[in-house]
Amino acid sequence: MRTDAAARPLHSAHTPTRGVDSPWIVGRVSAPDTRLRLVCLPQAGGSAASFAPWRLTPPPGVELATVELPGRGVRSAEPVPDTLEQLADAVLDGVAGELHAPYALFGHSFGALLAYEIAVRVRRRGLPPPAALLVSASRAPHVRVLRRISDRGDEGLLSWLEGFGGFPPELRRYPAYLRYALRTVRRDLALAEAYTAPGPAPAGCPLYVFGGADDPLVSPRRLEDWRDCAADGFALRMLPGGHDYPFTQAGHTLEALVEALGPLVRPQLLP
Repeated sequence: MRTDAAARPLHSAHTPTRGVDSPWIVGRVSAPDTRLRLVCLPQAGGSAASFAPWRLTPPPGVELATVELPGRGVRSAEPVPDTLEQLADAVLDGVAGELHAPYALFGHSFGALLAYEIAVRVRRRGLPPPAALLVSASRAPHVRVLRRISDRGDEGLLSWLEGFGGFPPELRRYPAYLRYALRTVRRDLALAEAYTAPGPAPAGCPLYVFGGADDPLVSPRRLEDWRDCAADGFALRMLPGGHDYPFTQAGHTLEALVEALGPLVRPQLLP
């Protein structure tokens, strides 16, 4: 028996690995015999730290490269672009050195729209395409937002976030941090609400869509709208949990991602 050359590991490691030096990637970590780099984009108000539960047990065959967007985390002093499209351009410029085969993009909620725009730009720039685009808990990019949340006052925004578990109630004890967190969430929500793709441009790779079975914000019907962006394969899967299921149900989520990526992260034995 021998291992298919296409499935040979990028490297073998149990510890965090180094790629291209960049402020955009924080908390890189990989499982042994990494075969694919998964570039992860966070939800509104989130940061690379949002993926900390994933980094505890990286999925087999996968290197996690979690993106730190400007205006949060270790980059909290940096300005944020004015539109989601401009942010996608900036992210792609910053992580282009990470996007060599094989790699995939994952985005949750706000990060799903961002990951899609990056995939579209990768194709337009003629860069190596992702092996897959995995999006989670988001409307499709060409579906217009009907209700603005970012215009609400702090108490209204906080109540909305607490309503689906987006903010733990104990944050109310720390008013300075709470103001910072709400400002970051509001800014990201405003970018997402102002964004609508002109049409369902194909992602240029297989598209896998995930949602939380108990998510009150994004229904399976709205997730199905992503099918219009798929020209190279489409799959929709619902997983246990609410809107933030990737982090509250990290084990289930990572298993589902590995299953979707299939042979890209598993060694293929040939006779």
